[in-house]
Amino acid sequence: MSTEIEDETSPSEDTKPPRFSKKKKLIAGAAAVLLIGGGAGGLFLSSGNTEEGENSEHGDGTPNTDAEGGEDNFVEVEPMIVNLRTNDGQARFLKLRILLAVKSPEDVAVVESKLPLIIDRYQPFLRELRPEDLSGSAAVYRIKEELIIRAADTVGAGIVANVLIQDMIQQ
Repeated sequence: MSTEIEDETSPSEDTKPPRFSKKKKLIAGAAAVLLIGGGAGGLFLSSGNTEEGENSEHGDGTPNTDAEGGEDNFVEVEPMIVNLRTNDGQARFLKLRILLAVKSPEDVAVVESKLPLIIDRYQPFLRELRPEDLSGSAAVYRIKEELIIRAADTVGAGIVANVLIQDMIQQ
C-alpha cells in the first residue's frame, strides 16, 4: 500500500512543466510579427523613393514639387491657435504653424495678397476638429489635404502645391 502512495506523489515523466509558458510564446510571436512587419514596411517605403524628373507626377496625379531647382517658393502663415470641439466641455486648443508651398515665384505675391482670405477659410474647418480627429499620421494627411483644397478654392487651382505643417500642438 505504501508503494501506491509513493507512485501517486512522485512526479511522472509525462507531466513535465512546459519549456516555455503560453505568455512567453505569445510575446515571442508578437515580436516576430513586429520585426517582419517593420522590415516589410521599411522595404515598401524605401522602394517608393525612386528618382523622378522635374516634370513627373506622383501616383495620385499631383505634380512633383520636390524637384523645384532649390527655389524657395514658400509663404509662411502666422501661427494659428483655435479651440477644438469637445463633447465634455473641456477647453482644448490646437496650435498650428504651416507653410504654403507655391508652384512658381510669381504666384507667391498672389498667395501673400490673399493670405487673410485663406486663413479665414481655414478657421471654421480647424474649429470643427475634435481631439480624436488629430490622432495618428493619417490625421495629419487628411488635415493637409483639406488645407490644400481650401487654399485652392481661394487663390485658384494649381497655385498652392502643398501645405507643410511645421508645428501641430494639441493642448
